Amino acid sequence: MSARLLPYGDRGVLVEVADTPAVVRLVDALAAAGVSAADGPVGEVVPAARTVLLVARPGVPLAEVRGAAARTADALADGPADGPGEPGPGPDAGTVEIPVVYDGPDLDEVAALTGLTPQEVVAAHTGRPWRVAFGGFAPGFAYLVGGDPRLGVPRRSEPRTSVPAGAVGLAGEFSGVYPRSSPGGWQLLGRTDLVLWDLDRDPPALLRPGAAVRFTEAT
Repeated sequence: MSARLLPYGDRGVLVEVADTPAVVRLVDALAAAGVSAADGPVGEVVPAARTVLLVARPGVPLAEVRGAAARTADALADGPADGPGEPGPGPDAGTVEIPVVYDGPDLDEVAALTGLTPQEVVAAHTGRPWRVAFGGFAPGFAYLVGGDPRLGVPRRSEPRTSVPAGAVGLAGEFSGVYPRSSPGGWQLLGRTDLVLWDLDRDPPALLRPGAAVRFTEAT
């Protein structure tokens, strides 16, 4: 794995990689190597689309975090480049099942873009598990990767001014669920009643980085 290590303040190291699948592999490898374990040198791991921020635990020299990150990236460079949907969920992240009513306003458009029928789009979306790669955009929103590659579609040319909470969509390589009503340009396949962000829940976010997500068709 090609990675660039950059300083991030006096307690962090920012690891830049090529793409989101590389982010998922790096986060998995850090956990497997014990770097981000309870007794490891890294106290916080913050993945994004093409970076992973590693924050040192109190009292741990930053050089130790940098060294651990470099060794992990080098080890990945010598191994197979598995896709993000192949490995299981990250440690303690669990699997979340999301029932979806597939009646979204863009379902037919996605079918046309992919050359599939609407029901084949649904089958592709539910046919294999996705992985939470990172969060962003809004509290509780998770960028999911590792689904059927046939579902890679562009964002809408004209974003909607309002997308309802629970809307399930596609954009590029990602799938996601809107945690609250907001503007958005994703292609909407359907909707779920699950609450993605709840301050009375611990943790508030239903979908956490590393978790496996399985969409199911609901009536």
